[in-house]
Amino acid sequence: MGEDRLHQLQAMLQKSPNDTFLLYGLAMEYKKKEQPKTALEYLQRVIEVDPLYCYAYYQQGQILENQGEQEPARQAYQQGIEAAGRKGDAHAQQEMRSALSMLE
Repeated sequence: MGEDRLHQLQAMLQKSPNDTFLLYGLAMEYKKKEQPKTALEYLQRVIEVDPLYCYAYYQQGQILENQGEQEPARQAYQQGIEAAGRKGDAHAQQEMRSALSMLE
């Protein structure tokens, strides 16, 4: 099932290469498949298209944290907190503050 979903998302992305929902979906599929490098690449594309897509920063932080990359994870969470603040998403902001506090 996972491979089918991955192929479907990639096919849809070819038609809409800047669709943040599809980019984020692909990132999550690669995260599930334990391919963090590819997941991070898709998350970065999400952020390039929509710098206020705060959950992309959160996921970046999670992946980096799982890889033992504390400082890059901290930066991702901090950028996400700022993005969530600009977007007015207090819930996302709180989630990333919580994740950040667990790093310290």
